[in-house]
Amino acid sequence: MNVSAPALTPTTRALAWCLHLLVVGLLVLVAARAVTDGRSHAGAIAAVAAACGLVYAAGPVLPRVRLVRRAAAWWLAAVGAVWLVLLALSPEAVWVAFPLYFLQLHLLSRRAGLAAVSLTAVAAVAGYAAHTGSFGPAMVIGPTLGAAVAVAVVWGYQALYRESEQRRRLIEELTATRADLARAQHTAGVLAERERLAREIHDTLAQGLSSIQLLLRAAERALPGRPDAAAGHVVAARQAAVDNLAEARRFVAALTPPTLEGTTLAGALERLCATTSARHRITARFHLTGPPVPLPTAHEVALLRIAQSALANTVRHADAGTAEITLSHLGDQVALDVVDDGVGFDPDELPPADPEAGGFGLAAMRARLDALGGTLTIESVPGHGTALAARLPLPPPTEPEARP
Repeated sequence: MNVSAPALTPTTRALAWCLHLLVVGLLVLVAARAVTDGRSHAGAIAAVAAACGLVYAAGPVLPRVRLVRRAAAWWLAAVGAVWLVLLALSPEAVWVAFPLYFLQLHLLSRRAGLAAVSLTAVAAVAGYAAHTGSFGPAMVIGPTLGAAVAVAVVWGYQALYRESEQRRRLIEELTATRADLARAQHTAGVLAERERLAREIHDTLAQGLSSIQLLLRAAERALPGRPDAAAGHVVAARQAAVDNLAEARRFVAALTPPTLEGTTLAGALERLCATTSARHRITARFHLTGPPVPLPTAHEVALLRIAQSALANTVRHADAGTAEITLSHLGDQVALDVVDDGVGFDPDELPPADPEAGGFGLAAMRARLDALGGTLTIESVPGHGTALAARLPLPPPTEPEARP
């Protein structure tokens, strides 16, 4: 029977069966010795041995014996009482004390089990001494040594079991913690990806659609008096739609922005100024200072998106006549400056970022630069234009980064 854990494992099941077989075998041996020796009360010994076996067999089929310590104590008392009767009839019954030690230590508390083992050992010594009519140290050594071995084995097994349970709980907690961490990392990744997508959409698709909207409004205002100007605005809007579609396709494919394909960042910025000047009533000029150095793709994409967003804000809000974009290579860092002569604003009175109202640009710029260890500075005074400065530190020189 399982006397150590609520659930049987292959090992504890095998140990339980070994204990069952040992008890049955010893009882059969006691009865057989009485019969073969021709004792006058052999029948009584065999009957008591059978009764002891039946009382013992009731334990494994009663679940309360395994689960309730009080029920186990009553069952052990019944087994012990029958065993004492058998011990009074046959000296060989002293052998049954050894498996009783294990039962008592497994089913009772540590203190009660130790007391029960001590009483059983005393009864075994006294019973055997009564049968032999003498008393000596050898009679004490056997039962006492058996009791000591049983205590050492059972307490050692219980210590190992407790350590195993602690290790199992620790593994379960570790597994649960890893699962929680994985979920947290997944959630953080999802949020970061949403933020990245929001920045990309704002700096590409939203800005392109805004440009198309401005061009179509200009065409609407030119009609019907200036059909040629209106047609020019429509052509520019159509080209903007083509470029925006290319951005959308490449955005879905998650590759380098089309404006950087086959060209440098400086070339992409120069083309941005040219297309902006052609589509809107503003003169945008590009300047390059310092010896150009290869930039990581992440730096190029961030600076291009910032320039696109800053120039789109100038077109929509600044009412500027000119805008200057300057890309500067300054040794250990790269700088992007966007300056316009528009109406300006008070940077301290900017409303919080609101994508619905189109106020996501500056927050997206800062997020892009923060991700790469850069800084963003904005200087503006109402009526005196705006100057935006983005600074990015360059990573240590490594092998040139392959453009995807």
